[in-house]
Amino acid sequence: MPCMISPEQISACIAFHGHECPGLAIGIRAAELALRELGPAGPDLVAVCETDMCGVDAIMMLTNCTVGKGNLVFRDLGKMAFTFHRRGGPGFRAVLRPQSRRGMDEHMVPLMRKDIDGRATDAERQELLDLRKQMQRSFMAMELEDMFDITKLESLPPRPPSILESLVCDTCGERVMESRTRRFQGRTLCIPCFEAVEQKR
Repeated sequence: MPCMISPEQISACIAFHGHECPGLAIGIRAAELALRELGPAGPDLVAVCETDMCGVDAIMMLTNCTVGKGNLVFRDLGKMAFTFHRRGGPGFRAVLRPQSRRGMDEHMVPLMRKDIDGRATDAERQELLDLRKQMQRSFMAMELEDMFDITKLESLPPRPPSILESLVCDTCGERVMESRTRRFQGRTLCIPCFEAVEQKR
């Protein structure tokens, strides 16, 4: 079934992100899946994103999950995977299926490398643009179950954020959340100051 997110909401996602692309389409469809399975956006909806790619912007826009509210959790795992929960209840994890890309990466990736390196010809840049648009359209028209491997989860979502004391770094004098401090030779340090003196890195 084609994407059920309204054109107005899709336009808002594009404006927020700054451009349209296949990655944004993945996030739009992941958010659509979350809203379909768990109901409308609200403060008790939690998203865990295992990537920092474009689609996270669409997830923020459509689910109202944000880092600042503590209901969007970023885990730097480099996976096109998204977990959604209602606080206090079960949820699901959706992983982009490799076959959903329809083999287009075989042509796109070399072209992207050439474009980034400045070696792509005008014809190759146009081919890359056409492939990206084709992939984007494909994602927006695909059945969600064909696009994602979906696993129901019985585990609870991440805990809500805690209000913690701020401590002063003994080196730079800046205040830092207690849970992000390190102890070194009897001193309280922020992470950058700790990394500057710790030898086992």
